[in-house]
Amino acid sequence: MITVYSHDHRYQNATVELIDGKLMPPVENPKRAEMLLSRVHETGLGDVIAPHDFGLEPVLRIHDSGFVSFLQTAWDTWIIEHGDYDALPLNWATRTMRHDRIPETIDGKLSYYSFDAGTPITAGTWKAAISSANVALTGQSLLQRGERVAFSLCRPPGHHAAADFYGGYCFLNNAAIAAQALRDAGAARVAILDVDYHHGNGTQAIFYDRADILFTSIHANPKQEYPYFLGYDDETGAGEGEGYNRNYPMPWGIQWDDYYPVLTDALQFIGDYAPDALVISLGVDTFETDPISKFRLVSEDFLRMGEAIARVAKPTLFVMEGGYAVEALGINAVNVLLGFENA
Repeated sequence: MITVYSHDHRYQNATVELIDGKLMPPVENPKRAEMLLSRVHETGLGDVIAPHDFGLEPVLRIHDSGFVSFLQTAWDTWIIEHGDYDALPLNWATRTMRHDRIPETIDGKLSYYSFDAGTPITAGTWKAAISSANVALTGQSLLQRGERVAFSLCRPPGHHAAADFYGGYCFLNNAAIAAQALRDAGAARVAILDVDYHHGNGTQAIFYDRADILFTSIHANPKQEYPYFLGYDDETGAGEGEGYNRNYPMPWGIQWDDYYPVLTDALQFIGDYAPDALVISLGVDTFETDPISKFRLVSEDFLRMGEAIARVAKPTLFVMEGGYAVEALGINAVNVLLGFENA
């Protein structure tokens, strides 16, 4: 299995995030990708290659041009206005407030284009984010040339980013960009399976009214868990996309014996859809000791997860998302890949 990796992820190296009412060191940090890469090498998973530069065109197939322009320029504007420290938003447009006007100031734009205060913009954010998108696109290009499977070791992650807003440590939606690129390269149907602990709200929103890209997600119930406002089981798509979105919100504390039947049902749903390619938003924050999650999967369970995904028997792109138990992150993520390879 070829892994795509870029050292440019290190440019997203924030100092604080707002979590649990405190400004804390970010749990999403460069060590995550470095631990993953180390495990890829340690297990002899396969070659590691650098990403190609695909330009902005495939990004703009998913993201609003004004939003992309904001991400490119936000830090330069922020540092002039405030100084050399992480940029976080001030407030958000909520009920009774207007959403049709984009503020002129950097504080207003940060608030307009984000949905949380846990995703700082730094001097290197754009460089890391566009590199991460290129990592995903390079993985997609490997499938396009005939590879059965590829691993895009993306950082920052992407599944919380929608067409015109960022959050949840995500700036550009890597999985969505790759899925659209697969469509543009000739795949008639693409399926996305999101196994991150947190619902991929951005991916769902991007494809919610489309039938050509199926979205399926197994995640913590939003009644209890971030992102709270999307991911319920009655969200099944809209318009042409009706019936092509399926959510499996699960309770805290779930273990493999209860998780596996849900995974099996999700994979059957995907199999019935008969996609030409499969994109996996690979979050392993379902691990029992993850610091911001409350599922109870163990490392061996991720091998079984990979084996189950392999049974779909479609060209498969794994796109890295969450997972914050850093010391076990490489073991758990690579276990999914090894399970897939050895199935």
